[in-house]
Amino acid sequence: MPEKEAKAASAAKTAPGISRWLFDWTEAVAFAMLFVLLIFTFALHTNTVVGRSMLPTLENGDLLLVSRLFWTPKDGDIVIISKSSFREEPIVKRVIATGGETVDIDFEKHEVFVNGEKLDEPYINEPTERELGMTFPQTVPEGYVFVMGDNRNESDDSRDPALGMVDEGYLQGKVVFRYWPFRKFGKIE
Repeated sequence: MPEKEAKAASAAKTAPGISRWLFDWTEAVAFAMLFVLLIFTFALHTNTVVGRSMLPTLENGDLLLVSRLFWTPKDGDIVIISKSSFREEPIVKRVIATGGETVDIDFEKHEVFVNGEKLDEPYINEPTERELGMTFPQTVPEGYVFVMGDNRNESDDSRDPALGMVDEGYLQGKVVFRYWPFRKFGKIE
């Protein structure tokens, strides 16, 4: 009999240890999930590239991590724009100019200028030939940005009056990282 009583006493001591362990793990997982939810709600979000307008920098289907916090658009940033009056799905473009800057495009020489200086654009797919209806030069109003795709001749962007200058309120954030496809995993410049 004493052997059975010892086993029962041991089992009674073990049961609270297992429940405590299970509670601790459940609590840790819940806090981790809450932390991830808060990060992806307020600081980061993901986006998928749709189309060819950002070739060669980004390809159709690339999965991106986008920063929402502590960010002010600046020339050269790749941004996500959500303007449903232009397109239902968010679009990905590069900021060419910000508020107060003047953009000029010479379509004969295929050159883009900001404040009279020709842009060095090693990221573009081919020289800018496609006119989309906007006349140049254009000065970007404060609180707006002028955006273009890196694949200039297959990009609907700020050259198109339907999109035009983009109010910064339509910017979802700055693209900071590509996480798929894995062979191109890394920071986006």
